[in-house]
Amino acid sequence: MDENARGAAQEQTTVFPCQGCGGQMMYDTASQTLKCRYCGSERQVEDGTEQAPVEYELDFNDEDKASMKDWGAEQQVIKCGNCSGEMLLPANQTAAVCAFCGSPKVLSQGNPGSIRPESVIPFHVSREQAAQAFNAWRKKKWFIPNAFKKGSVSSNLNGIYVPFWTFDTNTDSSYRAEVGVYHYRMETRTRVVNGKTETYTEQVRYTVWHWTSGTYRQFFNDVLIPASGQYDSKLLHKLNDFKLNQLTPYKPEYLSGFIAERYSVSLPAGWEEAKSRVDAELQSEIRSGISGDEVRFLSIDTRYFDQTYKHILLPIWNANYLYQSKTYRYMVNGETGSVTGRVPRSGWKIAAFVLVCLVLLGVIGFIIAQQQSNDSVMPVGEAAKVSAKIKLQA
Repeated sequence: MDENARGAAQEQTTVFPCQGCGGQMMYDTASQTLKCRYCGSERQVEDGTEQAPVEYELDFNDEDKASMKDWGAEQQVIKCGNCSGEMLLPANQTAAVCAFCGSPKVLSQGNPGSIRPESVIPFHVSREQAAQAFNAWRKKKWFIPNAFKKGSVSSNLNGIYVPFWTFDTNTDSSYRAEVGVYHYRMETRTRVVNGKTETYTEQVRYTVWHWTSGTYRQFFNDVLIPASGQYDSKLLHKLNDFKLNQLTPYKPEYLSGFIAERYSVSLPAGWEEAKSRVDAELQSEIRSGISGDEVRFLSIDTRYFDQTYKHILLPIWNANYLYQSKTYRYMVNGETGSVTGRVPRSGWKIAAFVLVCLVLLGVIGFIIAQQQSNDSVMPVGEAAKVSAKIKLQA
């Protein structure tokens, strides 16, 4: 193929021209179609929602297979010299600033290749809706400066498809643990009351220990592992309300007008993280399923089989903003509109809250002390009787 033919073929696979005016069509969140930004023409995307996402047998060699790297459009990797973020863009598209940190230091890295996504949840929340969701979210925060809460925030929202791995696996676990069962018995004890020794009985608990063992089988579906290395992991994990049953087979049209992040967590590393989560859940489920009052020395040996995976892209609006010369980040779920982020704190509001809490604790402590003092004071009638008794004895 000569250079002209190759260039023409690349142009056909990387852009979506409008049949009406020839302008570039972008994916529109409102209509869920490709929409021309010039004449407004729309084109349906064959979303294939009736097709179930393909689960691939877990094979760590897939990252080296050329057949797994066809994104349906020629891609290039753009790397930020400031935060090291890697963005995937169509080969004929350039980036002026980093979508992650806003830095203009972006350099083309060519195309080292990466496993194409199997499925995607398209953007349903527009840029304007994401900004409105953030404004509503920040105004509900308690300990932020009033100027920040009431003022406007200038931020550049970038729509990014963030990479994730999902893993399915069957597990077969054998376990052994020592189980404690509570028993109760009555014991006779003595105590001194008003200078006199008296005998009383009390119910006492003791624990009888015995060993137990068993097997436990469980299937884990769509264990979701972020494959991004660019986001605050705590923020990313808070955006956990994606509806994975809405996944649709990947098509390059969904990426038109957005940015896709290249995964930086490899398939083997993703699987190790998934296993850690599965192990933690198995530990909790097996422990809670053992009949007894206490469990100790629990050991579990798990066999994994029928493991499958998917590489998926999930929509997130990412933004950085400045407040008093300090940078903060927030993210909006591009499917549900939920928000997470970091905001400036008001020192005096926090101090006032702590002071109020200390005052309340002091008042509660004073009331309790007064009640205890009143309980320890002998009533006047009782005091007179004791005084008379002492005089008679004298």
